[in-house]
Amino acid sequence: MNKIRKLITRMMPDYGFLPVIFSFLFNNLIYGGSKLITQNWYHHNIESSLDEKLPFIPWTLLIYFGCYLFWAVNYILIARQDKNSVYQFFAGDVLSRVICLIFFLFFPTTNTRPVLSESGFWNLAMSFLYSVDTASNLFPSIHCLVSWFCFIGIRGNQKIPLWYRAFSFVAAILVFISTLTTKQHVLIDVAGGVLLAEICFRIGRHSKISVIYGKLFDAATLRLFPRGYNKTNEKKVEEKYNDRFL
Repeated sequence: MNKIRKLITRMMPDYGFLPVIFSFLFNNLIYGGSKLITQNWYHHNIESSLDEKLPFIPWTLLIYFGCYLFWAVNYILIARQDKNSVYQFFAGDVLSRVICLIFFLFFPTTNTRPVLSESGFWNLAMSFLYSVDTASNLFPSIHCLVSWFCFIGIRGNQKIPLWYRAFSFVAAILVFISTLTTKQHVLIDVAGGVLLAEICFRIGRHSKISVIYGKLFDAATLRLFPRGYNKTNEKKVEEKYNDRFL
């Protein structure tokens, strides 16, 4: 356990580890679980005439898949902030997935995907994506939700270089575009993901939900690191990670 803890603390403080892991697992549970539940249900198509005019650009699949690295880096950066900020952010993050689940179950959506030819690398790559990710769980877009969380989670952090905060904004916008040009989502899915991220981020920062979340994860972290987790030394821990970018 000490070796695991040393590996973790190279990247983030103890109190940031479980929120990151739980966020990843909870996201997959919500997304995958709701797909299984609703696979035979009626799905609403909420494409607009403007969506139909947007071009299909298969190579933007690179951005669509590449964003997973962007998510990992930024969620770790967010988990390196002071404990109060970490718990506020991840409380909002979890709340957003609960709301996503409600939409996925009570208003399942779909869209019309292009017919792909059997030749060409990018067409084959898109065929693979479509085969592993069915046209469901579209509104709100979790791809856009998480990408916007990656930006707003560090937006006000002056200790993260301005160039990287600007990069995160541009990266999020590119992800939005890729969800449309791969025909994975429609415009309202993108808007829904961004709006939900902003609302839940603010709820996490200005409600008692983060206090409840913090108590639960304090207890869980103490059980995971019974000898290494020292709550009385948190100020020094926060300064350790806030004084450096990566």
